[in-house]
Amino acid sequence: MIEQLTERNYTVTELCRTFDVHRSSYNYWIKHSQTINVKKLNEMTMVKSIFHESRDSAGARTIADIATTRGMELSRYRAGNLMKDCGLSSLQPPKHAYKQVKQEHVEIPNHLNREFDVTSPDQVWCGDVTYIWTGTRWAYLAVVLNLFARKPIGWAMSCSPDSELTCNALMMAFESRGKPKHVMFHSDQGCHYTSR
Repeated sequence: MIEQLTERNYTVTELCRTFDVHRSSYNYWIKHSQTINVKKLNEMTMVKSIFHESRDSAGARTIADIATTRGMELSRYRAGNLMKDCGLSSLQPPKHAYKQVKQEHVEIPNHLNREFDVTSPDQVWCGDVTYIWTGTRWAYLAVVLNLFARKPIGWAMSCSPDSELTCNALMMAFESRGKPKHVMFHSDQGCHYTSR
C-alpha cells in the first residue's frame, strides 16, 4: 500500500504524518522487517526441543542449565523470555503448603510408643493424611490402617485437610470393621487429629 501511495508522488514524511507514525519507527520497521535473527531462531529451537524432551515440565532454570550443557549459553532470564515468545509454560505442580492454624493443639500421650508388633486385629489402628496434586488443585487423603494386617480399612478424600476429613476416614474404618471396642488409634498428632 505504501509503495502504491509513493508512486503518486507522496513522500514518506507525508505518509507518516497521515498515519500518525513516527518517521524513526517507519525506518526501524523497514530495516528490521526483512532481517531474520538466526541466533534467536536457534535459541528458540533449542528451548522448544528441551521443553518437549522434559514432557512439558522443565522451567526456565532447567532449560537454561541443559542448553548451557549442550553448548548454547543461556541465562534463566533469557530462557524464560524465549519460553514466553514460544508460548511455553511449565506444567510443574505448585509447591504445597499447609495453612497456618491458630487453634489450640491438644497434647495426647503416645501410648503405642513404637510397639508396632500387634498380636490381634483391631487392636491398634494408625492414621495419616497426605496431599495429592489432582491436575488443578491439591486434594487431601486421610487413611486408617489396621496395624495387625497393615492394610487400609478406612479412607476419605477432601479439598480441605480438616478434622471432618479424618473423622470420615475413621467412621468408614469403624463401620467396616463392625464397630470394634477398645481400639487404640495412633496418629502423628497433626491439627486435624488433635482438634477439639
